[in-house]
Amino acid sequence: MGLAARSSMAAPEPSARKLGKPPRLRAGDTVGLVAPAGFVADHFGIDEIGETVRAMGLVPKFAPNLLERHGYLAGTDEHRAAALGAMFADPEVRAVFAVRGGWGCERILPLLDFAMIARNPKLLIGSSDITALHLALAARTAMPSIHGPNLVNSWTPPAWDAFRKLVFEGDVPTYQPLATFAPPQTGLADRRNLAIRTFHPGTARGRLLGGNLSVLSALVGTPFLPDFTGAILFLEETNEAEYRIDRMLSQLALGGILGKAAGVVFGQCTNCSNPGTPYSNFTVYEVLEHHFGKLGVPAFQGAQIGHIAGQISIPVGIEAEIDAGTGTIRILESVVS
Repeated sequence: MGLAARSSMAAPEPSARKLGKPPRLRAGDTVGLVAPAGFVADHFGIDEIGETVRAMGLVPKFAPNLLERHGYLAGTDEHRAAALGAMFADPEVRAVFAVRGGWGCERILPLLDFAMIARNPKLLIGSSDITALHLALAARTAMPSIHGPNLVNSWTPPAWDAFRKLVFEGDVPTYQPLATFAPPQTGLADRRNLAIRTFHPGTARGRLLGGNLSVLSALVGTPFLPDFTGAILFLEETNEAEYRIDRMLSQLALGGILGKAAGVVFGQCTNCSNPGTPYSNFTVYEVLEHHFGKLGVPAFQGAQIGHIAGQISIPVGIEAEIDAGTGTIRILESVVS
């Protein structure tokens, strides 16, 4: 399952919502490397992360807490929040990359100065637990961000290409199903895994909001969750049993979030099949169909979003249009100025 990028001409930007858009990246720019959640294991890991950034043509600036350890966190809440804030305040830094996820971003949300961050628009790039920061930025600022690979993840050519077009070129791509591009020798089982599953057909347009399902559901009832009215909700998950996916989607439904969305995209649910549990009689697909099929809005599963190699970069807070029948996501405005 997945989507591949297809470049398209720039689209006019909506005038109803004024965005504090970050600048696009250029070769030689300095970018901040932060660990707002889990820690990096060792200096060798830091060296590898630095080489990844240099291979992008960028200059890494390392946050001082990258090798700190406070339990499973990269330093205390205060240290992690201060390191992230410092990167946004630093005029030398043009964008901020999360080195990894884990857990801990939600803990620092009350410590962040969102007014200062809004005055210094820069792209924040990351996924998994970084979802908490993306959603908080969408709730507290008008600044878009990028749900894409963390620096410790595998930056395959498709992942890098999707990121480069969005962030360096200011492109507005259309992401198409990877099955469209599968070579003829691809086996039947592989083609099944690449398939788009449509829960409700049709097209929808709205602001892209979402990320990791468990992180999003943990923010329900807090002041750090944006308004999902008319949004395109995108979700992904990893290492969760089917009944837990059901429970979290039930929470989003009871919290009114699912009912507000104009459309839904569920990416990948990696390692979510748990036959050893006593609650494995539903497949993940059946759980998703139960929740999304009755919404009456366009909804599909299979986008290349999630804990996978080659995940695409999704601009959070940016207008997009989906076609649930064909499994496409069309970005309608540039994420950068």
